[in-house]
Amino acid sequence: MSDANIDLVRRSYELFAASGEFVVQSAAPDFVWDMSKFAGWLEQPLYEGPDEASRFLREWTEPWDEWTLQVDSLRDAGDRVVAVMRQQGRSKATGMRVDMSFAQVWTIADGKMTRMEMYADAAEALHAVGLDVSGLD
Repeated sequence: MSDANIDLVRRSYELFAASGEFVVQSAAPDFVWDMSKFAGWLEQPLYEGPDEASRFLREWTEPWDEWTLQVDSLRDAGDRVVAVMRQQGRSKATGMRVDMSFAQVWTIADGKMTRMEMYADAAEALHAVGLDVSGLD
């Protein structure tokens, strides 16, 4: 099942890259996008349902030009997958370039994503699911 979970998350990132939209068909109806573990996040902590996750992603990406999202690694954690990510872009408002690493922990049940927890620090995300942090840059 873990290979299937990693494949689901990988395919969802690929579809997101192609469309720029949250992959609603990969998510359970009660999906939760959880920002409460992202250090320094002061906005809404939980986005409930695929529509709210879609709204979050639109708001997250709107202020950027040349925005890209790259999967650095996907790690199996049983019913969860840790995605170590990198985003890059240029602020529309200031022109400043940003290069940021972070991690997402995806919980999978019955072939659907049920929850995503965002972490500003990949080591923190790996530790949260009991995985070894070795090999992180």
